[in-house]
Amino acid sequence: MFTGIIEAIGKVKRVEPVGGDMRLSIDVGSLDMSDVSLGDSIAVNGVCLTAVKFDNSSFVADVSNESISLTTLKHLKTGSPVNLEKALLPTTRLGGHLVSGHVDGLGKVLHIADDGRSVRYTIKVPAELKRYIAVKGSICIDGTSLTVNAVNDDCFDINIVPHTQERTIIQSYKTDSEVNLEVDLVARYLESLLLHSSDKGKEGLSLDLLSKAGFIG
Repeated sequence: MFTGIIEAIGKVKRVEPVGGDMRLSIDVGSLDMSDVSLGDSIAVNGVCLTAVKFDNSSFVADVSNESISLTTLKHLKTGSPVNLEKALLPTTRLGGHLVSGHVDGLGKVLHIADDGRSVRYTIKVPAELKRYIAVKGSICIDGTSLTVNAVNDDCFDINIVPHTQERTIIQSYKTDSEVNLEVDLVARYLESLLLHSSDKGKEGLSLDLLSKAGFIG
């Protein structure tokens, strides 16, 4: 699990085809690798990858064909900047929201505009993910935990403050850039709860049901 708070911007050192899929070598930049062990998870642009080799300045991870086909990792080249976050610990401050590192779909940047000192991005979302996106809800874009400011038809808006703009790869987005999207886990669980509660012989959605499921105290 991750928090969606990017710890460093890394850079792709090498992209290698290996055994029919892909191996990535990542220069970690300022990411602290002192507490990393072999097999630890590191999110790369929001995709949970396993470190199969590492040193103080880089790590290597294998990328399956599933991840290649469903995420933007297929677009990475030598020199590409990437968002990096190590898996959270029990003591980690949860400054963003709970993120699994499993990409739900690809979005596309439709519009970029200055909005005061922040930058407003309009992102097109796949039809199958639209129902999980709500105004003031959480969304993970390339591993970055963000708040949805508006939802319109098949797109949503986010505002990126200068700190986030400087410390993530969002600064490199252009119109038509593809981005990895992971929807809020709570929305997923609520949908599952609703679907199962509508089964024959089960109660409908109620405050009591939400309480039993742990969504409210």
